[in-house]
Amino acid sequence: MLKRRRFKQTKTLHQRLEEEAAQLREQARALAPGRRREILLRRARQDELAMQIDAWLHSPGLRAPT
Repeated sequence: MLKRRRFKQTKTLHQRLEEEAAQLREQARALAPGRRREILLRRARQDELAMQIDAWLHSPGLRAPT
């Protein structure tokens, strides 16, 4: 049986997503307009959306779906 590799995260998910989004935006700024730049910007927006979803899921006012 294979043993799971476990990594202890030192930063919160929000922090990791925030750093990755900022890094992706910096990389996109260095590129000329084109497909690669759009891909980087899309990934940065996805990270920002994931941060919002994570904040919503951990908010104290979260209610169960009806």
